[in-house]
Amino acid sequence: MILITGGTGFIGSHLVEALCNRREPVRCLIRNGRKLPSGALACHGDLVSGASIEAALEDVDTVIHLAGVTKALSRDEYYAGNARATENLVKAILQARREIRLVHVSSLAAIGPGLNGAPVTEDTEPHPVSYYGKSKLEGEKIVHALLPQAVIVRPPVVYGPRDTDVLQLLKSVNQGFAVEIAGPERWAQVIYVKDLVEGMLAAARSPQACGRAYFLAHPLAVSWAELRSTAARIIGKQPRVLKIPSSLAFAVAACAELWSKLTRKPGIISRDKIREALCPAWTCDTGRAAAELGFHAQTNLETGLAATLAWYKEAGWLK
Repeated sequence: MILITGGTGFIGSHLVEALCNRREPVRCLIRNGRKLPSGALACHGDLVSGASIEAALEDVDTVIHLAGVTKALSRDEYYAGNARATENLVKAILQARREIRLVHVSSLAAIGPGLNGAPVTEDTEPHPVSYYGKSKLEGEKIVHALLPQAVIVRPPVVYGPRDTDVLQLLKSVNQGFAVEIAGPERWAQVIYVKDLVEGMLAAARSPQACGRAYFLAHPLAVSWAELRSTAARIIGKQPRVLKIPSSLAFAVAACAELWSKLTRKPGIISRDKIREALCPAWTCDTGRAAAELGFHAQTNLETGLAATLAWYKEAGWLK
């Protein structure tokens, strides 16, 4: 039995679907009554409080820990969702007193952007630049300290059907405009969600992965301009690009944070996210995952974006 945390989220829903389609027994630790795919079992609990984790682990031999916080109103909320929740899960696994493989899904943000034009590797000294990255790194440290045989995987930007973050960029392109922070070209590695699912399952099943960390990404970096132009070509529009100075971007982000606090709903725009966006290269070396897991992200940007845009239109997320 595989236990998935975060199984109702963007990435988790694709992972649960893949396992159900393969008729593999899967259970999801969830906090609400959101519908799961046919064949998936639900166990209600809460990672931050620690409620019902022990019950969720019954008869489980593998845990893929996807639950986490990507947007928050404060530093403390990031650490609660990404560090304290992870600690509660790991302690529950230890209390089970039997062998359970944990695949802890961290993030490239935990290690930080590429340095001096070189992609980060699994041996790079961590240098996260945001509360999100720092809280994910703290989660990794907890896993290392308490469950050193666990596997850690670090995806970069993930896109695909049901994603709501990259959707914002694609929406603006579809509407004929795009906002970009002025400065030199910025690069990133991305991964299509279904490729990431295969990478996580490879990490869960490879005997060689025990105690190791891996970057799961498409090996070719893309510029944000390339991502935008690829989407524009698929959509059939040529957006007007508005370049704004970083000072204005931070000012807008500060206003967005104020609005988020007033509404108690964290948004995608914050000063933390602007700090991440200003980094020249969010790039990583995928060689270890290829050599040890046999994992190669197969979906190139054009194919992945075309599938994603088609899903958005069918779902009514894009007009």
